[in-house]
Amino acid sequence: MAAQSTWTAWELEASVTVTDAGALAGAERIVRDVVAAVDAACSRFRNDSELVILQPRMAQGVTVSPMLRLLLQRALDAAAMTGGDVDPTLGADLAALGHGPDQQGMTGLRSVPVPALANGAARTPAPPSAASPDMPATRAPGWTRLGLDATTLTLPAELRLDLGATAKAVAADLAAAEVHQRLRCGVLVGLGGDLASAGPGPLVDGQPGQWQILVQDLPADPAQHISLASGYALATSSTQKRRWTHRGTDVHHILDPRFGLPAEPVWRSVTVAAPTCLDANACSTAAIVRGHAAVDWFRAENIVARLVDRHGRIVTTGGWPTDSQGPRGAGSNPADPPRQAARPGAAGGGRHG
Repeated sequence: MAAQSTWTAWELEASVTVTDAGALAGAERIVRDVVAAVDAACSRFRNDSELVILQPRMAQGVTVSPMLRLLLQRALDAAAMTGGDVDPTLGADLAALGHGPDQQGMTGLRSVPVPALANGAARTPAPPSAASPDMPATRAPGWTRLGLDATTLTLPAELRLDLGATAKAVAADLAAAEVHQRLRCGVLVGLGGDLASAGPGPLVDGQPGQWQILVQDLPADPAQHISLASGYALATSSTQKRRWTHRGTDVHHILDPRFGLPAEPVWRSVTVAAPTCLDANACSTAAIVRGHAAVDWFRAENIVARLVDRHGRIVTTGGWPTDSQGPRGAGSNPADPPRQAARPGAAGGGRHG
């Protein structure tokens, strides 16, 4: 019988579901240990993290641990994959907008629906258009200025690292692989809106089945149940989560690297299925940054995704199911009927249903 445990990590819901109830306690310990190791390596919000300790000396070059190097390399992989739309060097921009270590606990982070323009509501300001006299100077992509070799990191003094866009996804991938390798059971790890699986899925009629996932961002958003083949991952990026008020304006945490400002909230949320949680998270985050252009990108690359716009309208790409059938690109067989797992996972911030 499958079993599940949930707790809070990084102010988000964390969960682990295993196909062997007897392995649940051990699986939770493994996931907690991986999350703690990632947090100790790259958190911007604790003074004793490796990233915070090394940041003042990065311009001269610093030696990094294997864990921090792995997280940095995966962040660079995401940047290259998305043409720089996911950039790990936006820490100073986030702090300038009121989401930094000095403001922890005081930013009023909350989840609120993105206002629909049809209602005349205020919206997050878009970056200035090319015709605007206030157009900021084009910035050199920060991620291309980051140097990383086998052990040493260098970063210009004016840049600050923020690995939040990728570290959570890497943690989910690492934890799922570690649980399966050590406990030899099927596992689904959830960290906020990031889900990673490994090993066989829950048994259905004596055979490994698929994980049953509820895809929904906020409770009022359109919901969909899908099946996710074991060994695949799902990630949701949202402009409705981690919102706060900065100088009288509502802002969110997904920045357009070209300007260091919140991306225009064309999409309430974007959910992507992929072989790894890092791939899924990179694509979903970049889709928020690209706005309307994300649809053509996803279709050209056959990326399996579900995009919900500010009005609640849904666009799907890459064979995402129109019903409860699993996404083809996520490894499901479109001829298979939906299979109900013992305990469903959830995408879109870890809200279970």
